[in-house]
Amino acid sequence: MSDQQQHPEWSPQPAQQPVPPQQSPAQPGADAPRKSWFARHKVLTGLGVLVGLAIVGSAVSGGGEEDPAVAGTTAEVSSEDSGTQEDAPAEDQETTDGVDDAAGDESGAEEQADADAKPAGIGDPVRDGKFEFTVTELERGVEKIGNEYLNTEAQGKFVLVHMSVENIGDEAQYFDGSSQKLVDTEGRTHSADSEAAIYLDDSNSFLNEINPGNTVDGIVVFDMPKDAKPATLELHDSAFSGGVEVSVK
Repeated sequence: MSDQQQHPEWSPQPAQQPVPPQQSPAQPGADAPRKSWFARHKVLTGLGVLVGLAIVGSAVSGGGEEDPAVAGTTAEVSSEDSGTQEDAPAEDQETTDGVDDAAGDESGAEEQADADAKPAGIGDPVRDGKFEFTVTELERGVEKIGNEYLNTEAQGKFVLVHMSVENIGDEAQYFDGSSQKLVDTEGRTHSADSEAAIYLDDSNSFLNEINPGNTVDGIVVFDMPKDAKPATLELHDSAFSGGVEVSVK
């Protein structure tokens, strides 16, 4: 007897088909699909991009770490600059010395200008107009001039001024003693005594015509007070010339 017959309530079961596994819904805390590192660290990624751009910009503009060769060149330039700065004081000293020399030259020029501004003295040639005068001697305290027959006495004392007069012009010119002046130490101006000069045989100072290139030795006479002291001569080639001064102190 078959089993079916023995067990009437049992019936054969149909063949079971394989059931595909069902995906259970995602449970809280279950691992979600993993994203990339950059996606999960957006802030850090942004900062990294900014830093990279900054480094590139610094390299383009010459920043960043120096190349060893460039660093050595910079050190050499710095050394040269240091040497130049060390040499600077010597250059400054040379410049100072140049300034001192220039100041000395200016001082010498000023002294020379002062010397030129001072009146010429006895023995120095001076010029006025067509004449060059050279005062050679002063005779002071002369009371009378002339000889025993023809002479004249001074009101005070005669001062005889010996000079040479050269015509440096291109025309004849009269040398006249009356055109000359003598100033004493008190600033008083004395005229020449042309009449007294006539008693001197070699005065040559009364309307003496001198041709160009010729020189005449003459004497100009001044009658001054006994206590007066000659200071300066004013020599003129004519009564209307500007004149030139000669110190006779």
